[in-house]
Order: sequence, then C-alpha cells, then structure tokens
Amino acid sequence: MSAATTPPPPATGSVRTSSGKRRVPFWDNARFACIVLVVLGHAIQRLTYDSDIALGLYLLVYAFHMPAFALISGYFSKSDPPGRRQMVRVLTDIVLPYLVFEGLWTITKLLVEGQANPNITQPSWTLWFLLALAIFRLVLPYLALLRWPLLWTMVISIGVGYVPNIDSTFSLSRTLGLLPFFTLGWWVHERGLVERFALLRVRWWVTAASVAAFAVAGWAAWYFLDIWQAMELRQWLFYDDDYASIGETGWWAGGVRLLLMVVALILSLAFFALIPRDGHWWTHFGQYTMYVYLLHSFVLYPFRESGVLRGLDPTWLWLPIVIVASVLISLGLATSPVRKVFRPLVEPRPSWLFTDATLADVGRRDDPTGSRRARSG
Repeated sequence: MSAATTPPPPATGSVRTSSGKRRVPFWDNARFACIVLVVLGHAIQRLTYDSDIALGLYLLVYAFHMPAFALISGYFSKSDPPGRRQMVRVLTDIVLPYLVFEGLWTITKLLVEGQANPNITQPSWTLWFLLALAIFRLVLPYLALLRWPLLWTMVISIGVGYVPNIDSTFSLSRTLGLLPFFTLGWWVHERGLVERFALLRVRWWVTAASVAAFAVAGWAAWYFLDIWQAMELRQWLFYDDDYASIGETGWWAGGVRLLLMVVALILSLAFFALIPRDGHWWTHFGQYTMYVYLLHSFVLYPFRESGVLRGLDPTWLWLPIVIVASVLISLGLATSPVRKVFRPLVEPRPSWLFTDATLADVGRRDDPTGSRRARSG
C-alpha cells in the first residue's frame, strides 16, 4: 500500500544505510528539533508563572509541537494489518517501556514526595504519548479502510471534547484529540505527496512565509496574553480536557478546537519548512528521540519541584539560559554513553517473555516514532 517513491531532489542530502535503504537527513533533523521543543516546553513551564514572555513562548511551542510530532510518527507508520513483527514491537517498544517508566516514576515520587499512587491507567507526565502511539498503531489499519479517514478523525477529535467521561485514562482524550495529525502524516506518505510536489526542496518564498507565520504567531501569543489566560488557552492546547471542564459549554466549543488544529497545522508546516535539509553533526541524534523523551523528565524533575525555576529575574537573561540548557539536555540524552546505560529500560528485549525467545530481538533497530526507519522521501 506504500505510495510511489520518486527519488527526492539532491538538496535532501540523502544517504544510504547498510541495508541499502535511503535515509533522508531532513527527517532526523525534524525529529530532533521536535524533541528539543518537547524538552523546552517542559523546562520553561515553571517560568510561565512569573514571566509573560516565557508564557507567550510556552503557548507558541504548545500550539504545534505535539501535533508536529504526531505528524512525523504517522508519516513513518504502516497501515497494513499487523503481523507477528508489528505485534511484538507494540509490546517491546511501547508496552514494556511504559510499564518500566511508570514503575520508575512511582518509586521516584515515593522517595522524593513520600507518597505515590501506582496506577498504570493514569500515565505519569510524558508517558501519555507512548499510549497514544500504541492506540494510533492499533487503529490505523481500520482507518485505512475508510473512504475519508482524515474527515472521520477530525469528527472524532472535535466530538470527543463534548463527552465528559472520555478523560486522561490511558491518555484517551489526548490520543483522540491528536489522531487527525497522526492520520494526516500517514496519508501524506501513502499518496507520495512529499515526492510528488518536491516538498523537501528549499524555496525562498516558503521560508519567508514560514518565518512570517512564526512572527505573527509569536506576536499574537504575547500581545493577546490576557485573552489567552482568560480563556484557559493552555488547557485547550493540551487536548486533554473536555470543553465543559475548560469552562466552555457552548455548542460552538468544537469550533475553537478546529481553529486551534488549523493553527497547529500551519505552524507545523512552517516549522518543517525551516528545518535544514542537509546532514549535520547533530542529525543522527534524531534517531534516538525516544531516549530523550523518556529520560528528560527525570533530569528536569528536581529543578521543577525544588522551586529553582521560580522567580528568576531578569527574564531576558534566564529564558535564553533555559533554552540553551534544553538543547544541551536533548543532545546529552541522545549520546551513545547514555543510550548504552539506559537501553535495557528504553528498549527492553526480554527473551523470557515470549514463547519464541528470538522474538525479543524483532525490531531492535526501530522505535515507536519510526525514528530509525530509513524510508525515502
């Protein structure tokens, strides 16, 4: 069911892996940029209580960074009915890491806070995205059977906000809210739109328009900050609460989500347009985003909970420091020594779990976001 794979333009700087598959640096660059935004969003969260500039940046980042991550994950996902390998990967790449890190968070909270509430149905902090990926994978083969999968996922995403009993249990509310972005990423790849329209080719007017889009969005995030706070925009951008819980009971509340989804799509496309196409010294770190995603919260936890990030003044000094620190944390957690130490936790391969012990090594060169797949385009 894969789309035609017309070779991308030379500007992509694609390379070939040992298996002969073409690897396009752009996608690794984009993945790493996305994970930096994830770390940045979590790092500046405490600063938002004392700084309007930090809050404006926070809203800008949250307006598109997880939709962008979902788009990339969908682009590297397959809609074929799951075979043995795919089913094993769900267990080894998603379920087991989720259980491992939920256990680690329970222990951490017990030691630091003196209390813990073990509950695997309520994901701790960043772990919700693992469950979202699992659900995305499970439903994609069924969505692929439908005539208008994008339309149906839009209806689901908007409609779920009207249902109060669909909540954060198993991260279902966020998963259904972001489902259209994941589906769109898959749909774009299925139809070969990246190759057909040479979307990875650098065009000056696209770059200019993308810069302008972020300039306008950044200005709006800061200038209308009082309005965004009054309407609880932060909660809207999480895709986690139903409309009534946020304070909007009108029938047109779904229109707000639709508008925010349009904004997220525009900013995601602008973001991708600004990503370098060629390989750089940091490009290969994009293959290890799952390490950064799962480990960065433990690095930030002491700073967030100790109050160190509160009351930092002046903002013009501390905000850039936190931004640089977020980049350094992302780079550090993707390095080989860190991966070597934490591979048993992030990529568990317990042979004892399967009736066929060799199944434990299935998909070792992969991860849930497709970070190490070498698809062309």
